[in-house]
Amino acid sequence: MPLSTLINKIMLRRIPQIENFMKNPIDVQHKVFKSLIENSKETVWGKYYDYKSIKNEETFNSRVPLNDYNTLLPFFTRILKGEQNVLWSSEIKWFSKSSGTTSTKSKFIPVSKESLEECHYKGGKDMLALYCNNHSDSNIFSGSSLALGGSRQDNVYNNDIFCGDVSAILINNLPFWAEWYRVPKKEIALLPEWEEKLSKMIETVSKEDVSSLSGVPSWMLLLLNGIIDYTGKNIEEVWSNLEVYFHGGVSFRPYREQYEKILPKQMNYMETYNASEGFFGLQDRTDLDSMLLLLDYGIYYEFIPFEDLEKEEKRILPLADVETGKNYAMVISTNGGLWRYMIGDTICFTEKTPYRFKITGRTKNYINMCGEELIVDNADKALGMACKATDSEIIDYTGAPFTNKHTNERCHEWVIEFKKEPEDLRKFTEIFDRSLQNVNSDYEAKRYKNFVLQMPILHIAPNNTFYTWMKEKGKLGGQHKVPRLSNDRKIIEEILKIFK
Repeated sequence: MPLSTLINKIMLRRIPQIENFMKNPIDVQHKVFKSLIENSKETVWGKYYDYKSIKNEETFNSRVPLNDYNTLLPFFTRILKGEQNVLWSSEIKWFSKSSGTTSTKSKFIPVSKESLEECHYKGGKDMLALYCNNHSDSNIFSGSSLALGGSRQDNVYNNDIFCGDVSAILINNLPFWAEWYRVPKKEIALLPEWEEKLSKMIETVSKEDVSSLSGVPSWMLLLLNGIIDYTGKNIEEVWSNLEVYFHGGVSFRPYREQYEKILPKQMNYMETYNASEGFFGLQDRTDLDSMLLLLDYGIYYEFIPFEDLEKEEKRILPLADVETGKNYAMVISTNGGLWRYMIGDTICFTEKTPYRFKITGRTKNYINMCGEELIVDNADKALGMACKATDSEIIDYTGAPFTNKHTNERCHEWVIEFKKEPEDLRKFTEIFDRSLQNVNSDYEAKRYKNFVLQMPILHIAPNNTFYTWMKEKGKLGGQHKVPRLSNDRKIIEEILKIFK
């Protein structure tokens, strides 16, 4: 039996377990909750909140506060300095550097052995299991897997604790057989300087037999175009066995057309949702663009309705109480010691049997200057419509509120870097504006006869504008991404200064 066929069969053994949490989501989540409480009752955190006496989710909800990075930072710092049994019972040997773009300050998230093995690695294996389940004729294991990852970071407190992007932690701890299958090799994959890493990756991986790609679309596109320029060949000629791209980190919608132009026509695409804090979702069906919520990964989920985010008293709902078609901020408690932690993402459930969802944005990446509640998903859809209507292609964009200090008129201002610019920017703007109204009724109401919001302002950014901004911020490569929307003007003003 060929090795690739054997690996396929091994991967498929996981499918019945996935089907179990699809059929019994609430029971599975309850078991996860009980396990988390049991494993943490003797920690500093568990003793303070008396986890020994917590018997159910209702008590947990009333006793343990909602947290974000800043509220847990004092505990993270203690762990970074070498103290153990603070938030989680097992030893913490790794911290993942968050790719969050809402703050210029780096965020470091503790990673336990359990979260590494039962969440992050499990997600990678389930990704392959679901892919093989959907593509019985796959030869994915006959070639190499090209993974774009991050790098190691210095820990100013304790050199015994490894710090880096979550992808760097995964690469640094891969078993020998997985390291043999993955490219580029560790010494290149973990290089700290992105441009040096990109150059060496282009040179080395173009000589490999690559069958799968995984990484953030914006950075992967740079690598693929670099390989085309370096080899003088198209991607199908470089990698004749390439069959799938596992993508995540940012919406694929603005990039899909560019990928379809340079990758093989028979290419498969599969969306993933993994972050520094955990692995949360996988696209389990090829006929759906939503993802399956992963429920047996040592993560207990709760959700805050989007409309409650700015309220002092927030409703925090268990999985059983969510509704389809509504936006929620995700709250997680994990086997890495994150307790009722707001991850910063918003999602919308598309169905509950099983629980499938779409990522709609970030809790701090939206525009709401006058009640329009514009989210990233709205912007992605509307820009996609405008691009299709004007035969244009986008590389990156960002948007923010704008108020004319002379007239007090208000609108949204956008900076867009195009790969292929529209011939008529005014037409593009009008279609974009109408499309935003079609996908967001609140925006439509505010745009009615220009009473509240005026026509949006669009700027075309020169090539590499966003790359330059990301480089200035030290956010090249890895899981870093451009903030799509902001409710203030800090980011857009910084980007405008680059070319204005």
